[in-house]
Order: sequence, then C-alpha cells, then structure tokens
Amino acid sequence: MSQPRRISRRRAWTALTLPALLCVLAACSGGPVDDAAAPAADASPTPSGPPGTLFDNFHYSGPDDPSLAAHGWEVRTDGGGPGIKNTWSTTGAGFPSDTTAQGGRVLQLQSSTDGTERGTRQVEVQSTGKNLFTGTFAARVHFSDRPTSGRNGDHVVQTFFPISPSDASDDYSELDFEYLPNGGWGSTGPRLDNVSWHKADPPDRVNHTLKQRLEGWHTLMITAMDGKVTYSLDGKDLFTSSGKYVPREKMDIHFSNWFVDLPFASGPRTWDMKVNWVYFKADEAVSQADVQKTVDGFYNTGINHINTVPKA
Repeated sequence: MSQPRRISRRRAWTALTLPALLCVLAACSGGPVDDAAAPAADASPTPSGPPGTLFDNFHYSGPDDPSLAAHGWEVRTDGGGPGIKNTWSTTGAGFPSDTTAQGGRVLQLQSSTDGTERGTRQVEVQSTGKNLFTGTFAARVHFSDRPTSGRNGDHVVQTFFPISPSDASDDYSELDFEYLPNGGWGSTGPRLDNVSWHKADPPDRVNHTLKQRLEGWHTLMITAMDGKVTYSLDGKDLFTSSGKYVPREKMDIHFSNWFVDLPFASGPRTWDMKVNWVYFKADEAVSQADVQKTVDGFYNTGINHINTVPKA
C-alpha cells in the first residue's frame, strides 16, 4: 500500500479539437449502434467527436515531442517523493515500437538504480488537464516481474492512478493500481494493491491486495460512479470502495515506475513498465468489452489521440 504522496506538479493545458469518429465508435458511450440512424457514407464527421472521451495510444517521438505537451501530457522532473526523492527524470520515458502491443507502439517507463540515490532514476508520465472526475478510467499496461537487466530484488512499484492536483486539497482524491512484484514496506510480493484515498495527510484510505504474479499485459479499469469505486483486472472485479472513499474533485491520470527503497548496491539494474493505451469516459460506467470495442475503433480509424472532456 502506497505512502502519502508529496508531489509538486507543474500544470499546463492546450485545448485540442480533433476530427471525430463515425458510428463505428458509438461504443464510447457504451450504447448500441443504431444502423438506421447512422450517417450516410459521404456525411461529414461530427466536429467534436465522441463527447466526454479521452484516448491516447502514445504515438510520440520522445519526451520532447511538442505533440506530447499539446495533447496534455508531461514527464515529471520535479523533486519530492514517493520513493527515492528527487530522482524523477525524463531519461526513462520513451515511445518505442513493440510487437506485443496493439498498434505496435507503447509508452515505456524505465526506472533504473545501482543501489545508490545518486545512481537512481524514477519515471512518471502524467496528464495536465485537471478535468477527470467520475466515469470509467482504463489502461492496457504491461507489468514486469523481473528487471530488464541486472539483479532482481528491488522493491519497485508500477502504477496507474488518477489523483488530485494537490495533496493538500480539502477534497483530496486518489484511486490506485500499484503492482509490487517483490513487495515493499516489509511485505512480500508479488502483490497488486488497489487503494482509494480520502486524505493524504494524515493517511486516510481503504485498500485491497491481490497476491498474484502479473507479468505481462493487462487491462486495468477503475469505474467511479453512483457513490462507489470499482477496480477490475482483465474484466474481473477486484475491489469496491464507497462512502467517503470516492472521488470528490477532478483529477489527472498518472503512470509511474519507482522504488520504495534501495535494498542493495550490487551493480546497475533497470525495470520496465509499458502502457499501450489509456481511455477515459466521463460520467458513464463502461464495460471492459465496450472499452475494448471503442479502443479497437480508434485504432481501426487511425485515431492516436482524442480529448473531448470539458476543460476544468
């Protein structure tokens, strides 16, 4: 279970209007396609696209690609925690080809350490819109059970989570997927923690742990609707929180790969986490099948990024 976060976040937003999808993408809202109501083949697409939808499959050239910022993403470089403080770097963020990924491209988050603070690099990629609240959050993520190079044994944390812009907010909100292949904070791994937060300081949260090895690709989903939050893995519900452990303000999406501590100094090692795509649908509970159907539609029509979620 994660520690309270102490994160200073830079914020920027560039509004973007994209060409929209036709009826093949009506699954964005989880509803059926009405063939009779479908536009003619030569009709112009709806300018705004599917309303309340965010999708990105990370087709960027690198952390300095202007499109990355224009589409509302940034690679963290500031100080603070969690993990090994002040070790956040852009060097671990990349967008390589990957034959195991849908569409053949991924966001790669590669953390590295030699067991010293000076030799440690953590990586986090975060959205910058501050405008995601209730609805369905989903991502296809590749977890690693062992380092890409070097000795195994690090207490690494591979994460996907929506979170408030400020830890000090009176309406603090955070919803976590955290995979710890080797455990951490005195626990053993592997473990997947789901954590719903009410306050960061002092910590006020509820959590669930799945003790299972999860090397490989998985679809992670968080549905925050009707006064409850449900976490699911590959279509199977894992945990539901309610009461005060639900979102209370708008959030951003973060992906990070970081170290709880430095348990040994035995040469360099690197850990990879990969993200194939991310999806958000505002104010609707969308099934995994319909999320995948919508994502397939984006790929089939050549859409790499769309954001029609109203700005904060």
